[in-house]
Amino acid sequence: MAAGSGQDIVSEFLSQNPQLVNWVETLKGHCETNKQWHARREFILRNLEAFPAIQPGTPSLDLDRLLSLSMVWSNHVFLGCRYPQPVMDKVNEMAEGITVIEAPERKTRDEIMAKTKRPAVSAVDADITDKKAKANDTEDRSHMKPLGRPSANTVKAGPPPTSPAEHQPFFNRLYKTVAWKLVSAGGFGPNLEHFEILRSCVESCKANLSCVFVPLRDIPDLPAGRAQREGQVCELRCRTVYMGTGYGRDETAARAMASKEALKVFQGQKVTVKICRRRFRGQDLDDLVVQDEQSRSHVFPPALSCPFQEDQ
Repeated sequence: MAAGSGQDIVSEFLSQNPQLVNWVETLKGHCETNKQWHARREFILRNLEAFPAIQPGTPSLDLDRLLSLSMVWSNHVFLGCRYPQPVMDKVNEMAEGITVIEAPERKTRDEIMAKTKRPAVSAVDADITDKKAKANDTEDRSHMKPLGRPSANTVKAGPPPTSPAEHQPFFNRLYKTVAWKLVSAGGFGPNLEHFEILRSCVESCKANLSCVFVPLRDIPDLPAGRAQREGQVCELRCRTVYMGTGYGRDETAARAMASKEALKVFQGQKVTVKICRRRFRGQDLDDLVVQDEQSRSHVFPPALSCPFQEDQ
């Protein structure tokens, strides 16, 4: 479809291709307004040439992908939805030349927070704050009881400082793979086969997803007053990096819930591998964890497996 503007070029294109008129109207969503549909219809028609395998009236994977991308773009323009950055770059490139009249203007959370951001701290204040933090840390350590000589089965304290950097390139690739997989599936939702999606993405990146199952009643850090003590808890790791924990009535349900929690991390604009403190068998240990870019305090569930243990 040649470049143009507005509904004039769409009408001209459909008049030259009358066999597409009835077919393209069947692609309209039941909840779409005319304004949303006219914009998305132009997106579809402009990008038909990029999917030569599409045959009007015949279902295909290429058609599903084009419709998914068109919905991603429409949701972003009209509803303010955000998707992983590689997806946003792709749909914005495909929508080049499309003009939406009176499109809604929306602000992201970062833009709103930028207006209320505190002024930058001076170098002198930062130095004073850093010294106070170190002094408090020294005082806290002075009140800690010595643990005594470690036993033969003492758990390793944690990874070397370079460990997150060593894992980051892999999880950058996994992030892009998951983003495209979710787009082809119509977006993240409760009805997806979360474990199968996560497993296939990990294996396509030449790695394996490890699952550890523990009966709920066997978890030592579980609150004593908890009424529900039946079921299984599943912990997911990839290349020793913690990804998520889930609970279910059996191992399959627990694994599905853990996969769902892991996929939630990939909804932001990037993922980062960090060293975080987690409880394991009554001890606070360093563990490698994959997180999104949101700056918030995380309270992780107890670890079910020894951090950095290769063979689960």
